[in-house]
Amino acid sequence: MRGMLSFLILFLLSKKSMHGQELADELEKRKGSRPSPGTIYPALKSLKNSGFIKEKKQGKTIVYSLTGEGKQAFKVSKRHFTRTFLGVM
Repeated sequence: MRGMLSFLILFLLSKKSMHGQELADELEKRKGSRPSPGTIYPALKSLKNSGFIKEKKQGKTIVYSLTGEGKQAFKVSKRHFTRTFLGVM
């Protein structure tokens, strides 16, 4: 899951803004395994440091959403992913 985690986070955030627990829930539904906080939060920090996501505090909860740069990065990554894995089955 680690190699795809950033891509999956960008994908989920392209649909709607989410907090960390919500992202973990969605990843568990889609992948069948739940990422640990020690996996998901460093990935979120890396995406934030890269300028792809931003944080907004809502009470005690931090909600993540894509930046304009993050939307563009996801678009490029999705295109690359599709070209790479389209014929794999």
